[in-house]
Parts: sequence; C-alpha cells; structure tokens
Amino acid sequence: MPTRQRKWSGKVTTDSTHPPPGLFTKDAETIAKELASKRVSPKGPGSGMRMLTFYINRAGKDLDPSRKSELEKAKHILAERAQSEREKSRKSSSKRRGS
Repeated sequence: MPTRQRKWSGKVTTDSTHPPPGLFTKDAETIAKELASKRVSPKGPGSGMRMLTFYINRAGKDLDPSRKSELEKAKHILAERAQSEREKSRKSSSKRRGS
C-alpha cells in the first residue's frame, strides 16, 4: 500500500496572525468580523481573506458542504470589506495629494 503524500501546507507556520480557536466553526458574519480585525489580521481584511482561503483549501474535500457554504459567505463579506477599505484608502491618499 503506497504511503500517503503529505501536503506542503501542513508545514506552514506563522506568527503573524492569531485567529481565536474555533473561529471557523462560527457564522459567516462573525468569521468575517474577526478576520478583518487588526488583532487577528494586522494587515486588514485582505490578510483575513488569505487566511480563510488557506483554511478552506486545507480542509479540502473533508469540509462539510454546509460549512463550506458558510465559509464562502464569510469570504464574500471579507471581499466587500477589503474593497471598501481600498476605496477609503484611495480617497484619503488623493486628498493628501491635493487632487
């Protein structure tokens, strides 16, 4: 019987983000809110989006369809927040330049 190949993502370690235990088992709004917070994602919602995508990809086919649906909703909410943050940033930088 062939040995099961380990995935590269199993070796990933980081100290830059600290999602609370059990976060990915909560509702979409809570997940998005936590992942967008500076405490969890110091670089903002975009960083939270990458964390969530990584989690979904890591869980893969073992992820329950209803759970995956809730996580995809959280991704959508995070994407909206990231877009809104980019727009705010763009507006404030153009004000500083005098445009």
